[in-house]
Amino acid sequence: MGRKAAAAEKSDKKIMIVDDDENIRKTFALILKKKYEIAAAGDSKEALSSYKDGQFDLLITDYKLPDQCGLDLVSKFRKLGYDGEVIMITAFPDLVNLSELSRLAISIFFVKPLDLDTLTQSIDRLMQPKPFLTGRF
Repeated sequence: MGRKAAAAEKSDKKIMIVDDDENIRKTFALILKKKYEIAAAGDSKEALSSYKDGQFDLLITDYKLPDQCGLDLVSKFRKLGYDGEVIMITAFPDLVNLSELSRLAISIFFVKPLDLDTLTQSIDRLMQPKPFLTGRF
């Protein structure tokens, strides 16, 4: 059984990657498709169109997109009812308003260049089932 059996287990979780850099989209997809279903978009218009076609469990978006700010994209997704996890990445951390990250419930914020091991570990952690809390009220 071992490694081959573990590698064969693919999650039914879906990740949307939004970045105008095709190399980043391809690299992320190559790494993540072993475990997750992947959708990718080069801009916010394409990402929003894809969202209408199917839900996803994690949004990974660049802060600086060609047609709008990644925060604006996340805000639009939130207004459409997306309540899943979000990872925001950027090469321009000085431009990012940290209170906006909090307001939009951005799960994790990464600065480029990325450590791919840290990224994949973070994604795996975010994609774990959330514990259901019970208690008396």
